[in-house]
Amino acid sequence: MKNIKRIAAAAGVALLAGMYLCTLVFALLDSPWAFQCLKISIGFTILIPVLLWIYLSMFRYMENRRKENQSASSQTEE
Repeated sequence: MKNIKRIAAAAGVALLAGMYLCTLVFALLDSPWAFQCLKISIGFTILIPVLLWIYLSMFRYMENRRKENQSASSQTEE
């Protein structure tokens, strides 16, 4: 499970770095297409960390729930 979290974190960092670079490049270009791409890039720069936070929160919640179910089932067996 730790490997999955590390891979997800590394992918998130790489994705954010790419989005920041794209945002910078689109901000420096002067065309209507670049302005549209800039707006999309800024949106994804906000959306990706929020989605990663939701994913990690759900992962923690499911892991805690699984541990509680395991401890409850081991107590009922005794």
